Amino acid sequence: MSVKAFELVPAVERDLLMGDKARINIECIECCGKHLYVGTNDCFIHHFLLDEATSSKGKPSYSAQKLLHKYLGLKKPVAELRAASALERLIVLCDGMVFLVDMVTLETVPSAAGGGAKIRGVTSFCINENPVNGDPFCVEMGVLSSKRRTVQIYMVHEDRVQLVKEVSTPEQPCAVSLDGYFLCLALTSQYVILNYSTGASQELFPYNSEERRPIVKRINREEFLLAAPGGLGMFANAEGTSQRAPVNWSESVIGAAVCFPYVVALDESFITIHSMLDQQLKQTLSFRDGHILQDFEGKVILASTKAVYVLVPLPLERQIQDLLAGHRVEEALVLTEGAQRNIPKDKFQILHRRILQQAGFIQFGQLQFLEAKEHFKKGQLDVRELISLYPLLLPASSSFTRCHPPLHEFADLNQLAQGDQEKVLRYKKFLISYLGEVRSTEVANGCREDVDTALLKLYAEQDHDSLLDLLASDNACVLADSVPWLEKYHKYFALGLLYHYNGQDSAALQLWIRVVDGDLQDSTRSDLYEYIVDFLCSSSNLDLVWKYADWALRKDPTIGVHIFTKRPIGKEHPELNPDDVTAYLGKHSQALLLYVEHLVLEKRIQKEKLHTHLAVLYLERVLSLLSESPRDKERLNKARDKLQALLRESSLYRVQFLLGKVEKCEQLLPERATLHGKLEEHDKALHILVHQLRDFPSAEAFCVWASSSRDSSYRQQLFHLLLGVYLDGSGSGGAGGGGGSGSSGELEMAAVDLLNRHGEVFDAVRVLRMLPEGWSLQLLRPFLNRAIRASVHTCRTSQIALGLAHTENLQLLHDRLKERKKPIFVSEKKGCHLCHNTFSDPAVVCLPGGVPVHTHCVAQRVRDSPTKRQLTNSSNHT
Repeated sequence: MSVKAFELVPAVERDLLMGDKARINIECIECCGKHLYVGTNDCFIHHFLLDEATSSKGKPSYSAQKLLHKYLGLKKPVAELRAASALERLIVLCDGMVFLVDMVTLETVPSAAGGGAKIRGVTSFCINENPVNGDPFCVEMGVLSSKRRTVQIYMVHEDRVQLVKEVSTPEQPCAVSLDGYFLCLALTSQYVILNYSTGASQELFPYNSEERRPIVKRINREEFLLAAPGGLGMFANAEGTSQRAPVNWSESVIGAAVCFPYVVALDESFITIHSMLDQQLKQTLSFRDGHILQDFEGKVILASTKAVYVLVPLPLERQIQDLLAGHRVEEALVLTEGAQRNIPKDKFQILHRRILQQAGFIQFGQLQFLEAKEHFKKGQLDVRELISLYPLLLPASSSFTRCHPPLHEFADLNQLAQGDQEKVLRYKKFLISYLGEVRSTEVANGCREDVDTALLKLYAEQDHDSLLDLLASDNACVLADSVPWLEKYHKYFALGLLYHYNGQDSAALQLWIRVVDGDLQDSTRSDLYEYIVDFLCSSSNLDLVWKYADWALRKDPTIGVHIFTKRPIGKEHPELNPDDVTAYLGKHSQALLLYVEHLVLEKRIQKEKLHTHLAVLYLERVLSLLSESPRDKERLNKARDKLQALLRESSLYRVQFLLGKVEKCEQLLPERATLHGKLEEHDKALHILVHQLRDFPSAEAFCVWASSSRDSSYRQQLFHLLLGVYLDGSGSGGAGGGGGSGSSGELEMAAVDLLNRHGEVFDAVRVLRMLPEGWSLQLLRPFLNRAIRASVHTCRTSQIALGLAHTENLQLLHDRLKERKKPIFVSEKKGCHLCHNTFSDPAVVCLPGGVPVHTHCVAQRVRDSPTKRQLTNSSNHT
C-alpha cells in the first residue's frame, strides 16, 4: 500500500558543481546545518550553503550557493567527509589518510607540537555520536586499518588526533559504526557487536562481503541497521538482539538511512521507503546512478555521480490525512502513534485525538461499529458530532456546530444509508448503544441535555425498553423537545414520568388518567391504574392527593383506598389526619370501611371513636346483606365473622350504643349475646344462646371467651351459671320434669356433656348438690372420674407443697442454729446494749442479732413489756 511520504528535491545541480568538466564525479557528502560539503574524485572539497524554501504551490525547494572549493593536493578521490562542528573541523579520508580541514577556509590543519593531526593506512572511519568522553571539545572516532585486523579508537582535538584504544578483531573489518562503547562491525563473513571497554563480543549473523556491500548504520542509541542476506534490513541492539521486525528491501541495496518512522534504502535504480512500524513498503522513487545515501540530523541527502538531492519528508499530518482519505485507517493510526517521539506532547495529543475521531467516522461509515466506538472513545469525540448526523435528534436549543475542518464527509444519515432502511436501523441501534455507554462519563460533560434528549427520541422511536429507565433516573432531557416526540409515538406513560421529573406532577396525573379512562392509547403498562394509586400514595403534595383520590376511589375503592392505607411514614411524606380521611371517604362506603379497618386492626389505634365506628360499619354491612334477596350466604358469613370477632376482641367500642342497634334485629342474637357478655350480663347472654338459639357449643365457647382473661374462680362461676341454665330449663329432672318433653331432654344431655367435657372446671361437691337425684351415675361417670382424679391430684399436690415448705423451714432453722454456735465475746471494755454499763460477769443474755446484755436488764425489760420475747442464753468465754 503506497503513500507519499517523501519528495525528492534537487539541491546542487550538476552545472553548479562541475561546470563543463564532465569527468568530475561526486565521491562523498557531508551536511552540517545549512552547510553542505561535497568531496569529488579530483581531490576537491566544495562548500555550499543550502537554503530551504517553499514554492507558490506549497512544494519544498532548495537553492544552493557555492561558498568555496579547495584542492587537497593528493590527486586521489576524497573518500569520506565527517563534520566536527564543535571543533569547526572536517575530518577527511583521502588516499588512505585521515586528516583535519578547517570548515570555513578548507585549509588543512597543521599538526600541533607533540602530536600528529594525521592517521595513515585507513580504509574507513566513523564518528561516535554517543561519546563516552565528557569533553565537549573533543570528538571520538573509530578507525579501520588497511593493514591490521583491528579497530582503533581516537580522540580528535582541534589540531591533533590521539589514539586511546586498539581492539583486535577475528577477521578484517570492512565497515564500522560506533555508539558509546559498542562497535558494530561488518567483518569479512559476519556482523558482530563488540564492547571495546570490556572486550565482550556478540556474533549477529553471517554474510558474504564479496557478494554484496555491507551496510552498518547507527540509527538510535545502542541500535544499528544492517544489510542482511536475503534482501533484509535487520535491526540489532547492543545486546545482539532485535526489538523490531526486519524490512524486506532489495538484494542490491547500496545505502540506507532512517528518517523515523521510515527506513530509506537506495539501490542502483530506486529509492525504497519502508515503515519501521508495520514493515510495509510505503513509497518507491526512481533514482538513476545513485550511489550515496546519508542522513544528517534528520535530513536525508542523496547523490548521484553528478548532483545532490534532498529527500524531503512530507508533513506527518498530511501523510496521515492521505491515508485516511484512502480509508487506510490502521496504517494512519500506526503512523500517528509511531510518530509520537517526534512531536511535542501537547501537539501530539491534539493530533492523535483528531486522527482517532476521523478513523472512527470512516469505520462508522463502513458499518464497523465496534471499531468506530473504540476510536470515538479513545479520541474523546464530542458526542454531538455523531448525534448531528441524525436529523432532528439534537434539541432545538442546542448551540452545537460541527468541527472545522470537518471530521468526515457525511452530510447526514440519509446520505450514509442511501434509502436503505436496514442500514438506517443499524445506525440508530449503534447510536443508542454508544450514547447509553457515554452518557454517564466525562465524554458527556457539558452536553448532557443533547445526549439525553437524543436518547429519549431514539428510545421512543424504536420502542426501546430503556426509555422508562432513562426517565425514571437522573436525566437532562429537554422538556420542550421531548413532549411532542413522546406524543408522536404515543408514549404517554413515559411523558408522565418526564413531567414528574420536571416537577409537573399534576400534568403527569392528568395524562395517565386519560390513558386509564381510554381517551389516550398507550399499552406501556397494563397496571397503570395501580401505578397512579402508588404514585398518589407516595406523593408529598397533599393537595394533589386530595384532588385525584376521588377519581381513584370511584374507579376501584378497594385499590384506591391504598392511597391512604399504604402511605409511607417519614419526613418526606406528610402524615394525613385520620379524621380528615374518614370525613373525605364518607361518600365511598367500601373504602371507608377498609380505611377504618386499617386504622383499628393494622395500625392498632386505641381510640373508642374508631372502634365504635368500625363496629357500626361492620353492623351496617351485615344488615345490608341480610336485607338482600336472595342472600349471599358466603359474603354474609364473612361479614358476620368480622363483626363478631371485633365485638369479642375489642374493649374500646360503646357497648350500650351497639346493643341498642343490635336489639332491633332478631337475626343478630349471637352478636347480642356477645354484647351482653361485654356488659357482664352473662345470664342474659347464656339465655339467648341456650334458649333462643339452642346453640350449646357456642354457649360453652362463650364461657371460655368471657373468662379468658380472668382467674379460675371466675371461670368456674361462669360454667356453674351455664350448668344452672341447663338444669333450670330441663325442669326438676328425670321423668317427673315437664312431662318428659324433647327440649328438656336436650338440655339434660347438654348439661351432661358440659360436665363430662369441662369436669375439671367445676366444684364437684357443688355440682352434686345441684344435680337431680334421679340422674344415673353412669351418665356422669366421665365427670366423676375426672373430678375424683382432680381432687386426688389437688390433695397430693398440696401435700407435696406442704412437705417442701416444711423442709425449707427445717433448713432455715438449721442455718440459724449454725449461726448461733458462734461465740459471743464480752469484756470489761464492752457495755450492755440496754443500760450501757460494762460487763463484770460472763453471764449474759444474747438478743436477736447476737447483741449481749446483762441478765438483770433483760429480766427488768420482760417484766415491763406486755409481750414476752424469746431469748437465748449463751455462755461465752473470754
